[in-house]
Amino acid sequence: MNRLHRSFCASPKYQQQLESRLLPWVLGAADLGDDVLEIGPGPGLTTELLKTRAPRITAVEVDPALAGTLRARLPDVDVINADATELPLPDGRFSSAVSFTMLHHVPSTALQDRLLAEVRRVLRPGGVFYGSDSRSSTLFRLAHLFDTMVLVDPDSLAQFSFFGTRNFVNFPNA
Repeated sequence: MNRLHRSFCASPKYQQQLESRLLPWVLGAADLGDDVLEIGPGPGLTTELLKTRAPRITAVEVDPALAGTLRARLPDVDVINADATELPLPDGRFSSAVSFTMLHHVPSTALQDRLLAEVRRVLRPGGVFYGSDSRSSTLFRLAHLFDTMVLVDPDSLAQFSFFGTRNFVNFPNA
């Protein structure tokens, strides 16, 4: 992420939006189960909120600096510095998986599909993946100058059958 984007994603304003709008909209009253995988936690604002909903959280973050900071800040979360397209995790471990506004940082649709296949692999039978991403707008494009931005077409996700009841859709005004 570029500096502006990284700063916003760690801000109190974004944390308030996550807590009051995004997570309630994506997760509703969903039971995440006992062992949740979070893909791309960034600075960990969503991770903090997820800790209130599940006894065990594993966060996979590709950026070593963000992973290190998150590990130090949340010692009760298992933080793994890894690429989610090649998860160093066993098959069928997790009760659910989540990803919030990060898939557009994966540099190609092929790698996005690979990431989703890896999530499917590590979910238990019946496990559900909940997530969101953003729509394109002028402000969104500006926030991603000199940054990776490969938007996810929600219609392309029909091939994956493990999404929550709201499916993996674009959060309005995120």
